[in-house]
Amino acid sequence: MFNLSIVTPEKIFYENEVASLIAPGIEGYLGILTNHAPLITAITPGKVTVKNESEEIITMSVSEGFLEVSANTATLLVDAVEYASDIDLDRAKEAIERATRRMSDKAGSIDIPRLRKAVERAKNRLRIASDD
Repeated sequence: MFNLSIVTPEKIFYENEVASLIAPGIEGYLGILTNHAPLITAITPGKVTVKNESEEIITMSVSEGFLEVSANTATLLVDAVEYASDIDLDRAKEAIERATRRMSDKAGSIDIPRLRKAVERAKNRLRIASDD
């Protein structure tokens, strides 16, 4: 077992002893177990899977961020996270539609990279909710 903390800018979202963690690294998914070597890596939007001490599988959707592993402690620092079971499919679809409309809008003050990230996050949430 090792300690896992999943932290957003607003709060500590999840903190518990866990048996394993699977997280979306920039070059593919990473598996973390007890006594893992020290590691710091970027995280991309994707699915996080945690096996808690009761062997229950917990699935979450995360946005970009960082993962640090050291001395049987893993800290996932992400911009946003939510449990797969809490994802509102209609809200995610609306976010994609809204961002897509804004990107096709020709106004000069549109932050295209930010809108692309919003679409990516919403598509990730839909994918994870559909898998769960």
